[in-house]
Order: sequence, then structure tokens, then C-alpha cells
Amino acid sequence: MQKDKQTLPPDIESALERIKRGAEEILPEGAMAQKLLKSKKTGAPLRIKAGFDPTAPDLHLGHTVLLRKMKHFQELGHDIIFLIGDFTGMIGDPTGRSTTRKQMTREEIKQNAQTYADQVFKILDPKKTQIRFNSEWCDKMNFYDVLGLTAQITVARMVEREDFSKRLGSGDAISLLEFMYPLVQGYDSVALKSDVELGGTDQKFNLLMGRDLQEKSGIEGQVILTVPLLVGLDGVKKMSKSYDNYVGIAEPPYNMFAKIMSIPDSVLRNYFVLLTDFSESDIESWMKDPFEAKKLLAAAVVDDYHPAGSGKKAREIWEQEKSARKGLVLPPETPVLEVAAKQIQLTQAMVDSGQETSLTAARKLIEQGAVKIGENLETVKSRDHVLVFPGEYAIKIGKKKYLVVRGV
Repeated sequence: MQKDKQTLPPDIESALERIKRGAEEILPEGAMAQKLLKSKKTGAPLRIKAGFDPTAPDLHLGHTVLLRKMKHFQELGHDIIFLIGDFTGMIGDPTGRSTTRKQMTREEIKQNAQTYADQVFKILDPKKTQIRFNSEWCDKMNFYDVLGLTAQITVARMVEREDFSKRLGSGDAISLLEFMYPLVQGYDSVALKSDVELGGTDQKFNLLMGRDLQEKSGIEGQVILTVPLLVGLDGVKKMSKSYDNYVGIAEPPYNMFAKIMSIPDSVLRNYFVLLTDFSESDIESWMKDPFEAKKLLAAAVVDDYHPAGSGKKAREIWEQEKSARKGLVLPPETPVLEVAAKQIQLTQAMVDSGQETSLTAARKLIEQGAVKIGENLETVKSRDHVLVFPGEYAIKIGKKKYLVVRGV
């Protein structure tokens, strides 16, 4: 790669530098530069593909790491294909699974796919993005086509995959249907003739399968670019709705801001690199004061998915709540609810503490403007208001009830 750096034109060098930011691995080594050079010579933009299985209705910040990388390619003038795996979604990606994933129905997939399409344009330019569904070609394949696809890959190659080898070693079942997943995902690259495919580090096997199938079909193999999996709010596991450690990009500004403020300092720099385009020098400077840096990060992320200025407003509200209880005198009998989780819905806290009898009643009070929070007793405006920890919140419910919610 050092030789390439010395001989590449400045514009290609600059493009490579941007593409590599936050990337984990690019395979084969040096191939990305050759693709970019070919694109410049022919004037034909590269076809950049990334696939998403709509197994959950909402996108979170973990998904945006890949979407932001797609945006970088888009801004460099290349064609972006946002592929929704409505067909593969019915199989279920076995990546990282110790058991067979439950299959989804076409109706579930369709509903989630529409939600994805609505949210992706918070990041990508809708005028320059193709949204494709792999059912377009998978539905047309007959049994003969499927057998022909399976003949191209050996069982030995399949069990090289870490997930499968571990399950075989422990005696856990693997269905033949699961073997089909990487084959079908790989065939997507054949159908789309993609030049570059992007994916998380956990997708490396599937991405390489696409390259293999392309070459066996007489198509120039795609370049593989993997991005790290964003660690969730707990600082340990990958961000996932299943682990309840996520920040949804459709969440209200305050919720997003407060959740990001709860991340441990150990993952702060990684969040800056993967979720923003701030320069390395700025990041290094800000990291000297992690608490203030976290506020800058949270406000920037909020502004990415909400109208300009939303991040600043969310920060102001959060800072007001941070000072909650300073000077606020609570009745001596005020109940205290201690929460072990990273966050809790305010309505749930009202019920768990015994201050309200049902979520419906709690929501109704919020809608009536009867629930206030913090030293200045700001009226809670959203029935979906989330309390994020660490922290402590003083809450007034109606005219006579008070509650303290504290993270433990």
C-alpha cells in the first residue's frame, strides 16, 4: 500500500483517505485504489452496495455507521444501492447466532422495509440512491437455479464460517436453510454487479461469498469494505435493540442526547470517528475533557437526524435536568425508585414506583401537562420521555405527588 500512496493521483489519494476513515478492513489489499482509478479513467461511477435485512422496524446509530460510509462514496460521485433483503430476511441471518433464527413472514418484512426506506434518507441523498429489494431476482429463481447456485460452494467452505463451526462443535443444529443465507446474499452481488460491498465486520464471510460468486459468474470481483460494529450504550455489547443499548435515529432529540451522554468515556473517541466527520485533530483536542466532548458529540448527532438547532436545545434541557434537585425541596416522604438498567421510560417509572396504577394513566397525565421534572419543574411534553442513567431525577406528578428516580 505504501507504493500505491506514492504513485496515486492526489484526487484518488484524497478519496481513499476519506473511504478508509473508520473502516476496519478493505479486501483485497490495494483493490480499492484500482477500482477508483478505473472509475476515473472510464468516467463510470462505481456501484456501491450495502444490504440490510429488515428484521426490526427501526434503524439505530449502529446502522448509521454503514450508512455514513455509503454517504462518503455518494459524495465522491459513486452510485449507491441500498439493498433491502426482503427475501433473505425471511431466511434470517445466522451471523452470531447459537440457535436457528425464527423466520419472519412476508408481511412483517414488508412493513419493516417501508420503515427502513423512510428513515434511510435522513443520511443518504434520495435523488442519488437506488433502493432495491432482493426479492426482485430471488422470486424469479426456480429450483434448477437454486441447485446451480449450491453447486458453486462446498460444504467445507461453509463450515469454515466461525458461527457454523462452533455450532457443529457443540452439537447444535444447523439447518440447510441457514446455509442458503450467505449464498443468496452473495448472489445479490452477482445480480447487481456491484463494484464494492460494505458491511459490518461480522458480515465478512457473506461479503467474500459475494466476491467468489461474482468471479465464478465471470464478473470482476467486488472489493470488500468492513466497518466496526458500534458498541452500545453499555460500552460492552454491540448496539442492538435486543440488548436495549441502542439510540434510534427516529427518537426525539432529548432522548437521543441523554442516551449518548450515558456512554462510558472508553467508547467516546470511537463514537466520534464512526458517527461524525469531525477532524482527527479536533477530536483529539476535545478528548482532553470527555464530559464536554460528550456534549459536543451528542448535540452533533441530534442535529444529523433532526432540524438544525435541535442538538443545542436538547443540551440545554439536559443540563437543566442535570442540576435537578439543587435547591428543590422535596417532601420527606418522597418515594425513591432505584433503577439498575441504563434507562427507563418515565411512564414505567411512575407505575413501578406505585405513584400511578397503569401506563395509560401515566401517559394521560403527561398529555395533560401534569408531570414536571427537574429543579425548574419543566413540563414533560412527550409521553415517551426516557430517563437515562447515571443520574437522578426529581419528578412532580399532578399537584401533590413527588418521585425521585435514581440509577444504581
